[in-house]
Amino acid sequence: MAGGNQTHGTEFTLLGFSHGQPFLFVLFLVVYLATLLGNSAILALVFLDPQLHSPMYFLISHLSCLDICYSSVTVPKILANALCPQATISYGGCLAQMFFLMGCAGAECALLAVMAFDRYVAICQPLRYAHAMSWGVCVATAAGCWLWGMLDSAVHTLLASRLSFCGAARLQHIFCDVPPLLRAACSNTRPSEVALHAASIFVGLSPFLLVVISYIHILATILGMPVATSRRKAFSTCSAHLLVVTLYFVTANLNYNRPSSGYSPVADTLISVLYCIVTPMLNPLIYSLRNQEVRGALRKAVRGQSRLGS
Repeated sequence: MAGGNQTHGTEFTLLGFSHGQPFLFVLFLVVYLATLLGNSAILALVFLDPQLHSPMYFLISHLSCLDICYSSVTVPKILANALCPQATISYGGCLAQMFFLMGCAGAECALLAVMAFDRYVAICQPLRYAHAMSWGVCVATAAGCWLWGMLDSAVHTLLASRLSFCGAARLQHIFCDVPPLLRAACSNTRPSEVALHAASIFVGLSPFLLVVISYIHILATILGMPVATSRRKAFSTCSAHLLVVTLYFVTANLNYNRPSSGYSPVADTLISVLYCIVTPMLNPLIYSLRNQEVRGALRKAVRGQSRLGS
């Protein structure tokens, strides 16, 4: 227990940065600004354009909020450490970072499953859509996604707070997450490992299976549509969501379901960066480039600004 008491005064050294690296600072800053700009633009368009006041775009706006939170949990501290001779994070800051990171991860998994269900009802059972995806249902499911993520995160954070770290606490990473904490701990990590595997099934795999089942039904319905225009519109809407889902779940699976031998420190950091930092930047680009309604709302907003300027 003494080791546990010492842990509360520990400052973790993040070994993902060997020394001050201005290039990484500029790179992460550009990615972070692009993430904030892209997701904020999606939020603004959904709020301002009446044509985007629908359940699908309500859910997309929550995805954009999650992506902003995702990046803001990790990137500002990464930017600060990128210019420091030694990258560090306090014990309390590490647990807080891990809590919000895992909370966003769990919420996004659930939200992507809800978004797949929304597309399933819209395409496969359109007559039931107004009832199945009413505004009351949308608000309740969105709130449930956030709550689900935070409850899952609370379990991981509580278990991590009981870990002990002997000597100099060093994390082979650029931010705090469950896997690097477990590798650095010198106490029993079995409860945290069990919780992580359970979360991989219930928080990660279950929503992914719901997405797969939804899209099997969606694909069958689309292929049965008699009009080519309807098929193209349905494919355009669903392909963007499917691309986001694939990108997110593949990188999340690589991040949390690693082989027993683990990855190399470089591969580990790269996977986490793809999962937590790059994906939130790409999501608004995927939706804006592949979604005609979003592109149309963006063009209207640009034209409105140009008229005001003239």
